[in-house]
Amino acid sequence: MWEKKTGLRLRFVYRSRGPSLLVADAVRLNTRGQAAVSKSKTGKGQVTAPIFLLVRQVKLPKRLDLARDAERALAAIPGSIVRNWVNGRIGH
Repeated sequence: MWEKKTGLRLRFVYRSRGPSLLVADAVRLNTRGQAAVSKSKTGKGQVTAPIFLLVRQVKLPKRLDLARDAERALAAIPGSIVRNWVNGRIGH
């Protein structure tokens, strides 16, 4: 998507220490520090700019289990009714 948006090709750079990179070759950095297409034929002002750091994806344990919580709430309803029952009617 980034390549399509900017018109620049990305190249994968493997690094044994630290995260691998996706870099854009022969680009210039604009005034905001973003990589832009370089029109220079001599190569003056061209740099290889790191665009993305690639980090490993980890799988985190599921913390939200709606089915379990719904079953607990459903199981608590009869006890709640009995606890709040006063003189033949529900009150507070």
